[in-house]
Amino acid sequence: MINNPLIEICAESVSNALIAQSAGIQRIEFCANLPEGGITPSPAQIKEARKWLHIQLYVLIRPRSGDFLYNDLEFEIMKSDIHFCGQTGCDGVVIGMLRPDGTIDTKRCRELVAIARQYAMSVTFHRAFDRSNNLFKAMEAIITLGCERILTSGGYNTAIEGAEIIRQLIEKANNRIIIMPGSGITPENADELIRKTGLKELHGTFRSRSVSKMQYINTKLSRPEDEYSLLTTDAEKIRRVLKIGQ
Repeated sequence: MINNPLIEICAESVSNALIAQSAGIQRIEFCANLPEGGITPSPAQIKEARKWLHIQLYVLIRPRSGDFLYNDLEFEIMKSDIHFCGQTGCDGVVIGMLRPDGTIDTKRCRELVAIARQYAMSVTFHRAFDRSNNLFKAMEAIITLGCERILTSGGYNTAIEGAEIIRQLIEKANNRIIIMPGSGITPENADELIRKTGLKELHGTFRSRSVSKMQYINTKLSRPEDEYSLLTTDAEKIRRVLKIGQ
């Protein structure tokens, strides 16, 4: 079992990122709109995150929700967003693009990696990987791009379900790239996932739902269970995961 795995938190607000930092997290993947799988946060959010965070800050580069097959305009937006992240002093970006046949779009991803390198930023390949038609061939393609890690659930809905594939990916990677499990990881199953895969890093949100402080609720317009509650990064859950392996 790997002791003290690095924990990355996915945060969709500066406030949540600061909670994770205060709990002892080493790295943030910063995004917006997690219910849709995450998209690139606004420039203002990125600037404020960089201002207040002293830990590593990686920004998700994804112009929209949905699939990972992007048109030329979307690709230009992605390139511009990476330039902005570099100019803002971010530590890394998180990318992923596929071709229609489910293979990695190495040509355009290589362009994105090259821009990141202009600013000495590192690059993670996100869970577009899990939508590829062959995970092991996709991993080799991503290694050639120079990415430092792959975020994956092993091609399943959750990392626990894909634990055996993740273990095989880690074995095949042989330290050429970091395989970082993510999706559905909780303080209750993190230890099992570490034991089954031998991971060195893991990725999660570790959130809990809190009730809005709004006193007035217009029930004719609202869905109180959605609009008047918030999913907030839970520092206690993070601390429980950080204790694993110590």
